[in-house]
Amino acid sequence: MHNQLSGLLVSDFTSDILKAFLTNLKETPSCTITQGPFGNTIPVLKDPAHSLWKNSYDFTVIWTQAHSVIPSFKKALEFQEPSEEEILSECDLFIDAVKDAATRSRFVFVVDWNLPEFFHGYGPIDLHQGGLRYLLLSLNKHLADGLKNIPNVYLLGSEKWLQAAGEKACDPRLWYMSKIPFDPSVFKSAAIDIKAALHCFLGGTKKLIIVDLDNTLWGGIVGDDGWQNLKIGGHDPQGEAFADFQRTLKSFHRRGIILAIVSKNQPEIVWQAFEQHPEMVLKRTDFATWRINWQDKVENIMDLLKELNLTEEAAVFIDDNPAERDRVQKAMPAVLVPAWPLNSLLYTKTLLSLRCFDTASITTDDRKRNEMYTQEKQRTQLRQSMQNAQEWLASLETTVTTAPLTDADLPRAAQLLNKTNQMNLSTRRLSEGDLMNWGKAANHRIWIFRVHDKLGDSGLTGIASFEYSKSSACITDFILSCRVFGRHIENVMIKTMIDECQRLGLQELKAVYLKTDKNQPCLEFFNEASHFAKSEENTFVWKIKDKYPDAWPIIIKNRGTIQ
Repeated sequence: MHNQLSGLLVSDFTSDILKAFLTNLKETPSCTITQGPFGNTIPVLKDPAHSLWKNSYDFTVIWTQAHSVIPSFKKALEFQEPSEEEILSECDLFIDAVKDAATRSRFVFVVDWNLPEFFHGYGPIDLHQGGLRYLLLSLNKHLADGLKNIPNVYLLGSEKWLQAAGEKACDPRLWYMSKIPFDPSVFKSAAIDIKAALHCFLGGTKKLIIVDLDNTLWGGIVGDDGWQNLKIGGHDPQGEAFADFQRTLKSFHRRGIILAIVSKNQPEIVWQAFEQHPEMVLKRTDFATWRINWQDKVENIMDLLKELNLTEEAAVFIDDNPAERDRVQKAMPAVLVPAWPLNSLLYTKTLLSLRCFDTASITTDDRKRNEMYTQEKQRTQLRQSMQNAQEWLASLETTVTTAPLTDADLPRAAQLLNKTNQMNLSTRRLSEGDLMNWGKAANHRIWIFRVHDKLGDSGLTGIASFEYSKSSACITDFILSCRVFGRHIENVMIKTMIDECQRLGLQELKAVYLKTDKNQPCLEFFNEASHFAKSEENTFVWKIKDKYPDAWPIIIKNRGTIQ
């Protein structure tokens, strides 16, 4: 999915094992790793002239031990009595060093601090004020607060890595013999989490969960057992487990993951179960779409993805039947089909353990995603009732609001930039900070586009940007969410850039299409619907002296201008 990424490890211990896992684990993306020198962490981070920074890195991992970079905390571990203010002041120095390093790397991961399980400190009062674990909690909170406003820095929690390793997590023998503070299993868990984070930053987050029903969403077969006898809730262990599984899916729905059903069943019997079973947690309205019939599930999934305008890479398929899972996995290898436990008591744990839903941010648009897809279904139904596309587009009463990129829109804009694959001219990926910094250059322009119609708000769905010099501008980003394809939003984006070219006195606007496995729709737009002239293979030009067509049933609102 991605080219190989370059990473730098900066630590106060021997990091060979972490390097090995980041390099050799099969999970994407693949990585090449450079290791910083042992110790001297803060000087390395702060010194831009250090030899390590002669190379550029896609990501940097900063993993330290609190007693190593916070001298006053080391005194506390020795039961001296430094003040909490002194400890936090030294933490500020570490935070400043991280900020300096963040200017030299695309993504920065900072691992929080911990104490080994065998260190009891003051025993029962260790979490009281002045206790060592109390101080550690204060340190980690201070660290999190100090880093939270740096858009390309992410604080990783190490507690779950240590818990998974158990008593062997911290073995003093490893430290004394090789200056390695943790068991290899801790480093493996860390590497998996780091690679999962990189995968999501580069657009790999899954957007859709497709679930089976019988013995997946509930216990029993609704067509044979009847809805009254399904196992959901109650005091039965399996019933409780299925109810919890539904609650977990509902929680995913709230954070913006789309839910859909593919089930071999009778629709009327299924909906009767949803409507009448008193313990049913999920409702019909929680699902964006469904295919409930006796057809092949692969065909149903393909049809469902087409309706939602999503690719196979966006989907996760959950089914208790191994034969169905195998069929889908072989026919649609880009769909994630997790191995599913035989025991329903493990369903919720299995779902929660999936890293494919990791995200760099949660925006308002994310939380409204299911609502937006429901509205899109209404638009499709409205289209089917109209005689032609123009009549349908006019009936939607669409408004497009265009504005320069601001800090308020940055999280959603960066998310759209890094996740959109189909209508994407160049498919470049940037962190929030890099995107904003790019837009601040004097010869760069970047806009965001919001779409609203009578059926609802589609949110921030488009990004357009260009770089100009002398008499010509070249489009850098041309990105549009699949939810609003084919409604002339693309043309509004082009017109916005042409209007700015006219204001700047330029003579042409150029678009260079960079082919990927998924952005064919973007090429089709420039070939067929953009009105651009094709100057050479995959290069399109608009002469600014020519008026760009604007006969679309769309109201355009401009919210601010680029200075």
